[in-house]
Amino acid sequence: MKSVTEETRSILLEFQRTEITEHAIYSALAGRLKGPNRDLFRRIAEDEKRHASVWERYTGVSLSPDRWKVVLFVLLAMVMGITFAIKLMEKGEERAEKNYGAVKEAIPEAAEILREETEHEAALADLIDEERLRYMSSMILGLNDALVELTGALAGFTFALGSGKVVAMAGSITGIAAALSMSASEYLSQKSEEGDRKPLKAAVYTGIAYLGTVVVLVFPYMVFDSPFAALALTLLNGVGIILFFTFFMSVVRDAPFRKSFLEMLSISLGVAGISFLIGYLARLFLGVEL
Repeated sequence: MKSVTEETRSILLEFQRTEITEHAIYSALAGRLKGPNRDLFRRIAEDEKRHASVWERYTGVSLSPDRWKVVLFVLLAMVMGITFAIKLMEKGEERAEKNYGAVKEAIPEAAEILREETEHEAALADLIDEERLRYMSSMILGLNDALVELTGALAGFTFALGSGKVVAMAGSITGIAAALSMSASEYLSQKSEEGDRKPLKAAVYTGIAYLGTVVVLVFPYMVFDSPFAALALTLLNGVGIILFFTFFMSVVRDAPFRKSFLEMLSISLGVAGISFLIGYLARLFLGVEL
């Protein structure tokens, strides 16, 4: 064990725990991959283990991986994709890297380890290629269109029709028809373009994103008798979808979260507000009562 101050040792213990945990995460994810990605993840896992052993020489203790963190990131990789899980983990590591400056003078190896960590990020950015990311624009098309179009339609139906069950029926018919239309449009659009994306797959991704959004937005009208209570929950669900998807995009594309979230939120709620007013005026002037 090499001599360091207690303050430096506490920082190194944090580094050591992070490195040995990431060794376990990369090792677990390597088992789920094939080809060059597997080799890359295994190499990074060994580098992380070696980094942990360097810190151990200064801390004098052997640490075990954070098992809950390993399970969390493996589950995230299974559900959200490996790119999302790794980029989210690397963002946490970026925050830890700010402490490297505090130990560079006391620990000669710190600069070399920081350089290798930066190389890892570059290698991962160049090599990871997931199908869901290649078709991300198709998913965005379906989700954005469903949010803007269906929140607006449901808001208009709420005041025009006045019955939760009737709004649910009208919203479901509108949503399913629009999902099929969007899928067909995406298929034709991709077929007319030259690229590595398959038109049918692009159409399926668009349709699934649209239909998934339809289910989340229409569901409140199936459980609430009051259409206005259902509309409130629908709008809340819409905000949740926007929040979730914007966060996902900000991680995998290293994009600013706040600007994208506020832009998408203002468009969806703005259209909903205008549609609600149209529904009110339609009911007022046409005299329709259900």
